[in-house]
Amino acid sequence: MPDPLRVLIGCECSGMVRRAFSALGHDAWSVDLKPAEDGSNRHFVGDVRDYLHMGWDLLAVMHPPCTRLANSGVRWLKRPPGKLTSNYSQAEREAYSQMDDAERLVFMWRSLEDGAALFSACWNAPIDRIAVENPVMHRHAKERIIGFQPHAQSVQPWHFGATEDGPDNVKKRICLWLRGLPQLTRTGTLDGSTARPEIHEATPSEDRAADRARFFPGIAAAMAEQWGGYATEEIRRSA
Repeated sequence: MPDPLRVLIGCECSGMVRRAFSALGHDAWSVDLKPAEDGSNRHFVGDVRDYLHMGWDLLAVMHPPCTRLANSGVRWLKRPPGKLTSNYSQAEREAYSQMDDAERLVFMWRSLEDGAALFSACWNAPIDRIAVENPVMHRHAKERIIGFQPHAQSVQPWHFGATEDGPDNVKKRICLWLRGLPQLTRTGTLDGSTARPEIHEATPSEDRAADRARFFPGIAAAMAEQWGGYATEEIRRSA
C-alpha cells in the first residue's frame, strides 16, 4: 500500500473537504482564520500562507476570502458599499462604518491587493499539486496575481449529486485553478433541471457571504477520490 498523501485544505473551517480526504486514509489537515466547526484536532487556526512550506503532497484552497477579486464585486472598486459583509473581521467592519466614501474606496483597493497576494501565495506555493477555488475574476485581479493563468475548469455542485432533494442539487458556478492536477470528472446523475437557486437567492444578512461559501459533499468526495487517486499514482510512478 502506498503511503497516505499529506494534504492541506486551505481556508476551510467547515471540514467538508478535509473529511473527504481523511475518509480515504489520507493525512489531511485544514487551516483557516476560524476554528474548525467540527472541533477536529486536525485543523490549524491561522493564515494559510504560514503553513505552505510543511511538505504537502497536495494543496486545495477551497474558500479563499478573495471577494474583491470576483467579477461580481468589481463595481465596489468605483463606488464602495455602505457596509462590509461578515467575511471581514468585526474590527474591520467597525472601522469601515466610520469611513467616508474616499476612505472606503481606498479600503476596497487595499482589500483587492490583499486578496491577490493571498491567491498568488497559494497558487505559487512550493507544492507539486495545487487546486484553488474562486469565482471568475475581473481584470484588476488578474493583473495583480503572480503567474496568473485562466481557470482550468468550472463545475456545478449538481454535477456531483444523485438526489433531487440532496445537498448537492444546487446552482453555483465553481471555478478551479489547477496545477499538477486533472480536471474533475462528473460523478452525479442529475441534469440540472431541478437544481435549486438558493445560493443566488439567499436573503441579505450579515452571514450571507459565509453561507454562500459553504461547500458540497458530492464535489468534496470527487476531489478526494480523483485528485487523491491521481496524486497517489503519480508519486508511486516516480518512486
